[in-house]
Amino acid sequence: MERSTIVRVHDGLHARPATRFVKLAKGFESDIEIVKADKSVSAKSSVKLMLLGVKENEEVTVRANGADAIEAIEALIGYLENPLSGTAEEDGATATERAPQAIVQSRPALSVGPVDAGVAGMKGVAASEGFAIGPAFGFFPAEIQHENRMLRPDEIAGEAARLNQAFATVQTRMDTSLAAKGLAESDRGIIAALKDIACDEELTNAATVLVNGGIDAVSAVIGATSKIAADFASMDDPYLNARADDVNAVGRQICLALLGQDDANLEAIPSGSILIAEDIGAWDLARAPLKRIAGVICGHGGATSHVAIIARAHGIPAVLGLGQIVHDLKGAKSVALDGNSGAVFADPDAATADRFREAIGKDNAEKQLLKAYRDVTPTRADGKIIEIAANLGSLEEIEAAQEAGAMGVGLFRTELLFMRHIHLPSEDLQAETYATLAKAFAPYPVIVRTLDIGGDKPISGIDFPDEENPFLGWRGIRMCLDRPDVFKPQLRALLRAAVHGNIKVMLPMVSSIDEVRATRVLIDKCIGELKAQNTPHATFDLGIMVETPAAVMVAPMLAREVAFFSIGTNDLTQYIMAADRLNPTVAKLNDVRHPAVMAAIEMTAKAAVEAGIMVGMCGEAAGRVDLIPTFIKMGLTELSMSPSSIQRAKKCVQELGAAI
Repeated sequence: MERSTIVRVHDGLHARPATRFVKLAKGFESDIEIVKADKSVSAKSSVKLMLLGVKENEEVTVRANGADAIEAIEALIGYLENPLSGTAEEDGATATERAPQAIVQSRPALSVGPVDAGVAGMKGVAASEGFAIGPAFGFFPAEIQHENRMLRPDEIAGEAARLNQAFATVQTRMDTSLAAKGLAESDRGIIAALKDIACDEELTNAATVLVNGGIDAVSAVIGATSKIAADFASMDDPYLNARADDVNAVGRQICLALLGQDDANLEAIPSGSILIAEDIGAWDLARAPLKRIAGVICGHGGATSHVAIIARAHGIPAVLGLGQIVHDLKGAKSVALDGNSGAVFADPDAATADRFREAIGKDNAEKQLLKAYRDVTPTRADGKIIEIAANLGSLEEIEAAQEAGAMGVGLFRTELLFMRHIHLPSEDLQAETYATLAKAFAPYPVIVRTLDIGGDKPISGIDFPDEENPFLGWRGIRMCLDRPDVFKPQLRALLRAAVHGNIKVMLPMVSSIDEVRATRVLIDKCIGELKAQNTPHATFDLGIMVETPAAVMVAPMLAREVAFFSIGTNDLTQYIMAADRLNPTVAKLNDVRHPAVMAAIEMTAKAAVEAGIMVGMCGEAAGRVDLIPTFIKMGLTELSMSPSSIQRAKKCVQELGAAI
């Protein structure tokens, strides 16, 4: 069977989303293909899938043939239609991987004078913002030397066995790195993508064919990786171009395993050093002692490379793409780099060094200033606490939220838990997940949104009808009330988890009071069942996500039915403006500052304040420091956002002081 769809995955099937798509596909027995235009590839090959070059908003067809073909089609189409698949919001990776080309230069480039090579400095690609100056640490591993010899017929079987062992060795090493404690989730995702290349049949088969044809294993690996890397380099997508470096890096590791050699490593890099390399694989950098590295300069790579992604994730300034002039830095004792402009200076003179140190000082002062707000409890002038909470989609994001100083969770997206599994997650699994979340943030509140799934992001186990506009269709609370077999286990799990912390529950896509009342009937039934089973449980506050114009219009009545409101500005804006927020041609209409949207927010806040219930916000606008003062004046007392925005939001609220 087959089914076509429009890909909604942010930026298409690049490394991380492709890796996870393939992993999902491999969970099914059926033979599965993905078709774009007139070209089809195996859905179980990351390399082939990335080379297909599937971009956001392109149409593809998924074909499956086998006993579980129906389930495979449903799961894979659901993945392709979910904008969050394989992205930062899904698993805690940084947003830099999802949209690396859109680097926000929040700090101006340092004024350092001429940057022409041969004058005072060099110019490369600004890949990770920030300034650095320090001792140069060259990292120029020797090139792989290979014999390029023809095998005798009696040598081929042994050489093929050596090749298979080398692939297995590299995969094992990557598994060991993935299991290491303290590895950042963003780095873990990159290493997983590299491992997927090392396991991919496109590479293993190509190298095996060459060995069976009589070429030695090292030469075969170099030949196979060079061909695949060239295919990536020829594509018109800069992110996919950068995957050529990943293929070459994997090939190098396999060759070293064949030669019985250990690669140069960065374990000895002194603290505060500037790492200089012609080319550095993501595999090497992800395993390096990153806290010791003050900056990265590389001859190869660009803003979309995995090296750039790792550098940005760890706040390390980086300039890449210098080309062969990077070798001019081999003899430098110290180096300065400006990751905002791409300027690099070898052995900078005193005046240049002073300007860099001044810029670094201002940078550090800003970061330290924000860190000071980590444990601050911001308040209004009347002493009312303003809760600055985190939006999360998985348990892996807890640490980042805690480190940022989150005062609980204002939105936990349960749909990601459902989408990670081939089958609907059990009540026990859900209860364990919600309990872990509650314990992590106790005594702060954790607001869990009930399943918010529709035809645009379906999950295995729920058959969604074909709808011309799934954003206005059978989704959210509408679907859940029609499927008590799905909704009741979630409600029971939440009641069980409430024993372990301050759980609150909110309903998505509410448009009528009847939906709230029907949910309360189900909750009461669940409580009765749990009591009869002697299962520990506790009650929770029930609220709604205000995201439909209907909910705004009847907000005074809804406020008498629930314990709190949480305004979802992302969907509320698109519904009020009648503009699909995923459609780039009408993107300018999706502006929360539009008077109609701001009026809706104010109406909602007024209804909540008059009813004496809490009103918060969990849309992207909650983290905007230009709007936070207005929201607080309207009466909002809770703002939930990405962990990276929390300290800046706390600072904003605290500085408002008596002005509020």
